[in-house]
Amino acid sequence: MNKVVLMGRLTRDPEVRYSQGENALAIARYTLAVDRRFKRDGEATADFINCVVFGKSAEFTEKYFRQGMRVTICGRIQTGSYTNKDGVKVYTTEVVVEEQEFAESKAASDANRGSFQSSAPAPAPSADAGDGFMNIPDGIDEELPFN
Repeated sequence: MNKVVLMGRLTRDPEVRYSQGENALAIARYTLAVDRRFKRDGEATADFINCVVFGKSAEFTEKYFRQGMRVTICGRIQTGSYTNKDGVKVYTTEVVVEEQEFAESKAASDANRGSFQSSAPAPAPSADAGDGFMNIPDGIDEELPFN
């Protein structure tokens, strides 16, 4: 199985091209800066993952994705190689995106534009029971849409 799920910020605006021919196909390319879980020498580190998107999803990318936006993608890793103009064989690895979506609100994205790491802390749930679930106040049972 070849399945990748990533969340990160676009390092720059996506580059979109259209294939030649009668039925031109949109092809979008972008790089995601994906934070690593652990810090190196107290500094946050990131991996820069090349992504490619085709068709209607690429057109969506062209219209709505901008540098600094946080997005979540699902896809597959694809490797390849080519010989450059100097005769050197170059190996490539990229994620072919099958699904993509915004990972934060537009307001939060605009506030973080140009920054790869959010400066706003995540909102803390109120009345946290310590197990990841929010406590429901007593006497509210009849207002819930389920039992």
